[in-house]
Amino acid sequence: MRLFVAIALPADIRLALGTLCSGLSGARWMNLENLHLTLRFVGETDRGRAADLDEALADIRAPAFDLVLAGIGNFSNKKRFRALWAGVEGNPALLHLQRKVEQAAVMAGFQPEGRKFTPHVTLAKFKAQHIDLGDYLEANGSFRSAPFPVSAVTLFESHLGHGGSHYVPLTEYPLQGAGD
Repeated sequence: MRLFVAIALPADIRLALGTLCSGLSGARWMNLENLHLTLRFVGETDRGRAADLDEALADIRAPAFDLVLAGIGNFSNKKRFRALWAGVEGNPALLHLQRKVEQAAVMAGFQPEGRKFTPHVTLAKFKAQHIDLGDYLEANGSFRSAPFPVSAVTLFESHLGHGGSHYVPLTEYPLQGAGD
């Protein structure tokens, strides 16, 4: 099983992000149904460890909150662009939730995440060495979503395929105050 923990995005937010998913040659745009905000990539694991993770995630206590996506950025290194993403407006509740998810993963026996958490929603991935983002960023760099409620986190399974990955939600974990 290939797992990750994420915030599933509401349909209207995915549609708003869809307006950003064009205009760059060489981009492999994400399927709108797959757009999410990853809190913790887990990777390949067996069913026993997945059950341990499920138990640990069920014990998380964190408040529901509103979130705003804002800005466009990219991950790259000296050799190539790797991904284009929509950023997240600063939010202490999101950082608190991510720390709780990380603690749950470690309690379930997974190694601590070595990278700093950079909240984002991946819009596209690249194979090309160099992409000129100038016109794209000029047209889309000021993107800002409407605020939307975050009332749960979801454990997803990722299935890799020829047409890209397909994500299946396994379990949703409600946050405190959600639906009150």
